[in-house]
Amino acid sequence: MRLRLSPWWWALGAILGLRLASMAWMPLAGTSEPRYAEVARLMALRGDWITPWFTPELPFWGKPPLSFWTEAIAFKLLGVTEFAARLPSWLATLGGMALLFVYARAYFGERIARGALLIYVSCALVFMAAGAVLTDPFLALATTWAMVALAMSTKAPGPAWRYGFFVALALGLLAKGPLMLVLVAGPMVPLAMFYPSLRESFKRLPWASGLALMLLLSVPWYLLAEQKTPGFLNYFLVGEHFLRFIDSGWTGDLYGVAHKRMKGAIWGEVLVASFPWGLVALAMLLRHLLNPMQRAALWQTRHDPDKAYLLAWALFTPIFFTVSGNILWTYVLPALAAFSVLMALALDTAAFTRKPGQRLRLSLTWLMPLLVTGYTAVVTLQPQLLNTEKHLVAYAMQRRQAGEPLVYLDHVPFSATFYSRGQVGVVTLKDLGQMSGRTAGLYLALPKNNLGELSQALNQPLAPLFESSEHVLTLIPGAPSGK
Repeated sequence: MRLRLSPWWWALGAILGLRLASMAWMPLAGTSEPRYAEVARLMALRGDWITPWFTPELPFWGKPPLSFWTEAIAFKLLGVTEFAARLPSWLATLGGMALLFVYARAYFGERIARGALLIYVSCALVFMAAGAVLTDPFLALATTWAMVALAMSTKAPGPAWRYGFFVALALGLLAKGPLMLVLVAGPMVPLAMFYPSLRESFKRLPWASGLALMLLLSVPWYLLAEQKTPGFLNYFLVGEHFLRFIDSGWTGDLYGVAHKRMKGAIWGEVLVASFPWGLVALAMLLRHLLNPMQRAALWQTRHDPDKAYLLAWALFTPIFFTVSGNILWTYVLPALAAFSVLMALALDTAAFTRKPGQRLRLSLTWLMPLLVTGYTAVVTLQPQLLNTEKHLVAYAMQRRQAGEPLVYLDHVPFSATFYSRGQVGVVTLKDLGQMSGRTAGLYLALPKNNLGELSQALNQPLAPLFESSEHVLTLIPGAPSGK
């Protein structure tokens, strides 16, 4: 008997397949992706599974190791490629989607569960993060697992869900740190206060043995990391989780710059991260608030503990980051699973089950997957449009002779370090002035608008050999060997 898949499965598979394929096309670009990929590459190269390293000399205390573990394993199995670096994020997203489907089907039926998955995977942030080298997909997996396990422990009160809740907490502690506990405990407090049925489900969890399991799975790494590189716990717990949160201009970051933003900016990021569905949700909410009857019906939903659970889960993350001015749009990711179920429930109306509504939903579902895939194709064909040093590094490495290093002026981009496998160096203008007697030349990458100034400073013509989006490559010839 031939297995027939519904159009829903084909659509979901096609969207996930597009992201999986495009992961291999696009070079690592910007700051975060090549930085995290390089940390994982060093982990795989050195075999140090305790301390992630920012450079061979500087430990990376900014994040726990879970994402780096998975990426380093992928490098070991598949080679050091963009696809291997991104595959763990795709798998983490897939795992979160499976959990979300189980939960939504158990509480709201299969139609809502299917709709929620298509909404979730087509949100801008979810689709992009699923194919990016980031730590956030692992935090989203952990929070989704914890919230789903908590809810499912009532529907199916077996050890898998009851202890799975605490395993998820441990996973989050190894993915992002104590923030995991905040993002899960935050929604639980108001739910336990106002909904007796939910309060009873919380009480039935094996708190003593479960918390012991959580600590057993997560704390040993923290202790080993502090023992191996003393100072880690102070920087990570105080700096990353307290000072970064309260100080939008925090200057203690050892690995980059603080993400200074206006307080409350997280709500703008919610609309961007959930695009296009967030705009639809906002329009529907305003329409309900302006209509007295619909407003009254909306207010009555507070008596439904299942919908209250989703609201607390979806809203706590942006509420928590409202008072922080040090944010990124990826911080919204843990809230989007619950948002997707709420959105599926809101769209389960007559207006969206008729053909015009169905066509609109279909168009919105494919909007971000097609836009992102199209952009990936364009920058793959026109790499100078992307902030990456992959092609410049490859050009120099293929043409340099023995003894001719590739160096960057003043600062080495993270993508140059990754694609050169750590072989690229850095020089200053003063260093270049002192190299006039060297017999071998060197390939120098510098900001595009600095080539003319450097030619004058060195009193020799320098020809551009290759250009990336931000840098130009030139060859500074060495002195003849007979001199």
